[in-house]
Amino acid sequence: MSDAALSTTGLPYKATLIGALAVPLWAVLALFTTGAAGIPPFQLLALSFAVGACFNALLLMRRGLSAWRVLRQPARVWLLGVGGLFGYHWFYFIALSHAPAVQASLIAYLWPLLIVLFSALLPGERVRVSHILGVMLGLLGAALLLLGDGALDFQSGYWLGYLAAIACALTWSSYSVLNRLFGGVSSDAVTGFCAVT
Repeated sequence: MSDAALSTTGLPYKATLIGALAVPLWAVLALFTTGAAGIPPFQLLALSFAVGACFNALLLMRRGLSAWRVLRQPARVWLLGVGGLFGYHWFYFIALSHAPAVQASLIAYLWPLLIVLFSALLPGERVRVSHILGVMLGLLGAALLLLGDGALDFQSGYWLGYLAAIACALTWSSYSVLNRLFGGVSSDAVTGFCAVT
């Protein structure tokens, strides 16, 4: 999904700055999730996305955008948007409630590697040597972290958390890659996805 308004108004690097803000937010997701351990996953999803929907709705109103126009999207866009946001966070919250946070996060954060692989499956794309090398280096780095000093001991008792973390990585990478098929949809539509999630 794209947002032409970000690139044509305000600071020339506004989109990059907004994207950079996502990094610390994602960095504290595991910390906040483990801190909210007593809250059931559905309730945690509802609370989290209600805040996001309200904040985004205020931004839409401030910019004078019509909510109807922003939210009027094809069903497949809604399915991808809600499914991607809901699915990723649902699996992430399940993973962190059923496995140690470090291990679950390492598995869940394999999504960038999967994005590289899945993006090669899009129309007009192909797997390049750089894709393969990048994925191999990423997997090597993850393996070193997981197996390097034996500190990360994966145990069979956490299988549900590990499976949820794998589903999390698959969900987010699929969502991210499939979003490229809907390049004409404004990122403002995420307001509705948050509200439904």
